Amino acid sequence: MAVRIGTSGWNYPGGRGTWNGVFYPKPRPKGFDELSYYAEHFETVEVNTTFYGQPRADVCRTWAQKTPPGFDFSLKLYQKFTHPAMYRERVAQGVPGDVQQTPDMAAAIAALAKTNAADLEEFRRGIDPLATAGKLGALLAQFPASFKSGQSSQDYLAKLLRAFSGYPIAVELRHRSWSDRLVETLALLNEFGAAWAQIDEPKFRFSIRQNHLPNIKGFYYMRLHGRNAAHWWRHEKAEDRYDYLYSAAEIKEFAETAVAVDRIVRKAYVYTNNHYSARSVANAAMLKIELGEPLEGEYTPEFLERYPELKDAMDTSVTRKRLAIRE
Repeated sequence: MAVRIGTSGWNYPGGRGTWNGVFYPKPRPKGFDELSYYAEHFETVEVNTTFYGQPRADVCRTWAQKTPPGFDFSLKLYQKFTHPAMYRERVAQGVPGDVQQTPDMAAAIAALAKTNAADLEEFRRGIDPLATAGKLGALLAQFPASFKSGQSSQDYLAKLLRAFSGYPIAVELRHRSWSDRLVETLALLNEFGAAWAQIDEPKFRFSIRQNHLPNIKGFYYMRLHGRNAAHWWRHEKAEDRYDYLYSAAEIKEFAETAVAVDRIVRKAYVYTNNHYSARSVANAAMLKIELGEPLEGEYTPEFLERYPELKDAMDTSVTRKRLAIRE
């Protein structure tokens, strides 16, 4: 299949939803490396760290070296490209508390939040080792729920897609105004060959509506965030919103979508982002099994005990294979 399955991120060292002692063994063997271990199980990963800081060439080069041939990295665009308000807030927080913020200072911070050619070039340089190694999957432009469809937003999105026209790029839009203006949104994305990222998440009044079908034949991009509606907007910790485990029946529906998509596009990426306590790992593995793909790597008894759904899926897969052999 042209469908590649992985998780959003691989490093979750802290919090109640840590992966340490869950997916990653505890204690760790000498010389243990998280990315290398992860790459034994999946052939792609979505990188979140590039959202919080510009990618660095030396880091990307190391990632390429730690993963086998054919492994793909999909990277989020830096927050300055998609979340300028968040970037402005971060810059403002760096101003010493005893410094009075004047209108001129506010204007300077706003100017810093605007992307320029230097920002674009820095991002390109940072990811170049992955592109050179043939391990760059796609770029993800993830916009906030406050990013509504309108002339200024459409113009900005077109400008951003034009700037990254040399790369496969997926666009995650969350506000319903984009799906309400379906024809306009599709025309804009299709013009630049951008994939409309299909997202599964709790749905609220202004949440985007999607049919999970591809809009271009080049590639497909799906993100499964979980369905923890109770903690989506109100939570003690940010990780709490991703505390959700998809059931076997729900995974089966995504597998059916992936099979249909596989007949249309040249390559597809499906990333599980319900990362709390490595639930995304369990669901990604379950999805691979449902698609009839081999389950690579070893899963500790502790992990299988925590996620009996995965063990059940593994047992069912073995039974299917035995029946097929007999037939």
